[in-house]
Amino acid sequence: MPQFLYPLLLLACPLGVGLMTWLMLRGGSDTSRRTESSATRAELDELRKKLAALRATSEETGQPLRN
Repeated sequence: MPQFLYPLLLLACPLGVGLMTWLMLRGGSDTSRRTESSATRAELDELRKKLAALRATSEETGQPLRN
């Protein structure tokens, strides 16, 4: 086996991992992220309302909320 192939074999795994990481981070479009963001924001608002209602009920009954 030619001597110049040995360094390439040693670098094959780290370079492959770096390439895959870069491709995964680069993937996905901005529009899908914006859609998720607005959907997530709406879901968070709904959950906050439910939590506020639970806290109000808890204060009325005098029983603490459990985790």
